[in-house]
Amino acid sequence: MRRASVTVEGTTVSAIGPGLVVLLGVGVDDTEGDAERLADKVRALRVFPDADGRMNEPLGERELLCVSQFTLYGDTRRGNRPSYTAAASGERAEPLYEHFCRRAGARRGVFGADMQVELVNDGPVTLLLEYPPPGSGTAAG
Repeated sequence: MRRASVTVEGTTVSAIGPGLVVLLGVGVDDTEGDAERLADKVRALRVFPDADGRMNEPLGERELLCVSQFTLYGDTRRGNRPSYTAAASGERAEPLYEHFCRRAGARRGVFGADMQVELVNDGPVTLLLEYPPPGSGTAAG
């Protein structure tokens, strides 16, 4: 990602240059441990080009912007209106969002705000990360 910003009510609250944008959804069963493992994983992902142009470098000194995104848990398997029953409530999700951001060293959007997120995606490269990983046979916590 080349650059990104978050604007709330006409004011830019966060902006970064080259790095990663994380759209973070918090589920009802997510824990602090999940947030820590995910933050560590995001920082360690080798998704930036090395000297040979291969995706082989981690975030390093590049920047990280995290935006809370409960709609990632929208379930549209039945009907046309998404259900968000798998998303954690705001009072449960906000501390986990903040914990993830601190651990990852991320700049932030404003939790629960109506945000306008702009980004210039390089590639584009988009990954879905889940904890615990699907099929791992382990429960959160």
